[in-house]
Amino acid sequence: MDKASRKLAEARDLVPGAFHTPLKSKVVRLAGWAAFVLLTAWCLWDFGFAPGRILDGITRFGTVLSFMFPPHVWETWEEWREVFKGLGETVAMAFMGTLLGAVVAFPLSFLGAKNIMPISWLRLGARRGFDALRAVEQIILALIFIRAFGLGPLAGILAIAVSEIGTFSKLFSEALENTSKKPVDGVKASGGGTAQTIRFAVLPQALPVILSVILYNFESNTRSGTILGIVGAGGIGFLLADRISAYRWPEAWSIIFLIIFTVYLIDALSGYLRQRLIGSDEKGRT
Repeated sequence: MDKASRKLAEARDLVPGAFHTPLKSKVVRLAGWAAFVLLTAWCLWDFGFAPGRILDGITRFGTVLSFMFPPHVWETWEEWREVFKGLGETVAMAFMGTLLGAVVAFPLSFLGAKNIMPISWLRLGARRGFDALRAVEQIILALIFIRAFGLGPLAGILAIAVSEIGTFSKLFSEALENTSKKPVDGVKASGGGTAQTIRFAVLPQALPVILSVILYNFESNTRSGTILGIVGAGGIGFLLADRISAYRWPEAWSIIFLIIFTVYLIDALSGYLRQRLIGSDEKGRT
């Protein structure tokens, strides 16, 4: 036996688990893959994913797209003003809902951060509360608030804000937990208390992540605001649903194009703000 073979045999004797998969692990792995394949096959069968149905749907979808071209160009200022007013309401709903959600979620996130809240039952209770808020979809919240406050952007703002409280609280608390302990130890070693530790060691690390999350969710909520408008919460979604229901496809495509263009602008603005407020490294990465 040569030297390489002897080393391989010694390694096999030292850590046999690295060279041989136990039978139990093989069975569990095989059972997992079998369950995955069977579940996928059942979903495809139960939901009607037949090749003929898919082909027919693609054909009809192409017909719908053909109705949208060429896009409609409104001829009067009154028509343009109605569209821009709805688009402005959607962006304002997203901005106010995101802002209110972030303002309320920021102090709540300290209750869910393990490195800040040592009381386990309070921390776990806060996290379960965050999960409960995130479990309710924005459109359901919008329907509830429409019933309470009536039609209009106010219901959309409240729906976005309540939903974002749960999302922001979870993400903010995770950002606080993932901070480095070295600055914390430095502040404590210099005699700082809990408030000073949070202010000078934890927050400077977490705030860039928190800001990035807020900017991204503002962009996401602009899209969500379109859906909320369809159920009566104001914004461009109401106009879009009206055009689609009336089979005015060229106008619907023009509204969709304006929504896409608005999201592009918000994304560019968010990137600029992240670079200005968070800063960039030597290679220009934010």
